[in-house]
Amino acid sequence: MSENLAVCPVCFRHCRLKEGERGFCGARKAKGGKVVCDSYGRLTALALDPIGKKPFARFHPGTFVVSVGSYGCNLTCPFCQNYEISRKRNSLGTTNISPEKLLAIVTKANREDERTIGAAYTYNEPMTFYEYIRDAARLIHEAGLCNVVVTNGTAQKEPLEEILPYVDAMNIDLKAADPWTYEKVLGGCLEETKDFIERAAASCHVEITTLLVPGVNDTEEDVRKIAQFVKDVDGKGEIPLHLSRFFPRYQMEHTPATDVAFIYRMREVASEYLHYVYTGNC
Repeated sequence: MSENLAVCPVCFRHCRLKEGERGFCGARKAKGGKVVCDSYGRLTALALDPIGKKPFARFHPGTFVVSVGSYGCNLTCPFCQNYEISRKRNSLGTTNISPEKLLAIVTKANREDERTIGAAYTYNEPMTFYEYIRDAARLIHEAGLCNVVVTNGTAQKEPLEEILPYVDAMNIDLKAADPWTYEKVLGGCLEETKDFIERAAASCHVEITTLLVPGVNDTEEDVRKIAQFVKDVDGKGEIPLHLSRFFPRYQMEHTPATDVAFIYRMREVASEYLHYVYTGNC
């Protein structure tokens, strides 16, 4: 008789786990016959950031957010900028902050400076702890403050639907235009990410970020395909696209940084399709 396995609902992987086993992301675990968020409320990072750092260019510019992150990620990007926490697979070194405590932190920050408008769920992949976002964001939303999510968009629509009523804005990574690259290099699923972007854009403010990485997604064809898709999402070309410069990091520490002139040239290419194209890390 085969052992019963719990199935994770978050992303296309649908990890099938034995009791006590962790999923691919490292943040979710089989417990009591179902897959739960083992990272719930266990934060690795808490900081006050300018909203432009997320990056958002057209959502409350000049304001600040209380940024929170946990651990774990469901992709395997070899150029990860936050690999220390995204590849982390346990709760060692975390601080427990309940949704109620996060609300208190955010409201205090807002009282001290009204330019602090809410919370940002960021640093690692937040959809791996979507239950925490759902619970904390609801409280923050009910307090009249904002919630923003910075995500790779690798999630099914069901968990997305649980957080959308409380989310004001998302910055979503669209890491490549090629399905093979998404699967073989990033460990992801391009179609799932595209579906995620389309659904999020129908509910809240969305901006897209593409990190242009040498040898991965740094061709004019890549940028044209990405820009065309982003234009098609709203049919108007009004969704902002951020083209960011890669710096050597993680498993690509010996790869040269993206050429600055190339970044600016690709901004011109993307601007053929979109009204708002920004460069980052330049």
